[in-house]
Amino acid sequence: MGDEVPGVGAHARYVPGRFADQVALVTGGGSGIGAAVARQLAAEGCARVNVADQDMDNAESVAVAMGGTARHVDVADADAVDALVSGVTRDCGRLDVVVHAAGVDDPEAKAQLLSAREAGEPVDVLARLGDERWRRVMSVNLDGTFHVLRAAVRAMRPRGRGAVVTVGSSAAFDTLVGYPHYAASKAGVHALSQAVAKEAIAFGVRVNTVAPGPVDTAMAARTPAAVRAAMEAAGAIGYASAEDLADSICYLASPGAANVVGAVLLSNGGRFTV
Repeated sequence: MGDEVPGVGAHARYVPGRFADQVALVTGGGSGIGAAVARQLAAEGCARVNVADQDMDNAESVAVAMGGTARHVDVADADAVDALVSGVTRDCGRLDVVVHAAGVDDPEAKAQLLSAREAGEPVDVLARLGDERWRRVMSVNLDGTFHVLRAAVRAMRPRGRGAVVTVGSSAAFDTLVGYPHYAASKAGVHALSQAVAKEAIAFGVRVNTVAPGPVDTAMAARTPAAVRAAMEAAGAIGYASAEDLADSICYLASPGAANVVGAVLLSNGGRFTV
């Protein structure tokens, strides 16, 4: 069992000292998977964990609890991401680990899925999917990943080392009916991350992706119960915890994954394999 960090608590799978003396940045760190990753990095010895989120109240709550630093960012804003990474490297002297967990779904599409299920009618999301909703999902999930990858690799290249983990989704493979924009955005995350991985490794920077199935987070809590039940029934294990995903992400970011480059790690409770 790893050493406890104030506000973190015990976790049987923590690896003491795995990230000793490293500086980390976690986007989407104010809640869900990102918050679980930030807590685990702190518990495993990170010298500084920078918790970045669009919701500063959430970021500060997580950061204060585990002795990290809260920072504001909208990952859809390229200039804001560049400023975030520059600020971290300026304040901390370096950047060793970046976990990009920020992302959005579409509650309106989920409501339409529920409506169709209750009425016994075919799902009809696409015809009502406006440009604004499409762009919101793509700008945060895909554009945001590009912004973070670009800034992270720029910051890590001069030192010749670093690890970046992006968060995709099993929905990129096992696409959910009525969720085309989300599936497309996450498929883009996978392809983008793998392409960058092949380029960045020449400079000593490892890039990998985790592809969760359903995870029990605040985002999942917005899923209507009937839709959630159907998603949960599709896997052997059901909904994962945010800590389950943090374990997978921290492995990819750790020295133990030194030979893992451009992987898309399925962490979906046995929903399917590829």
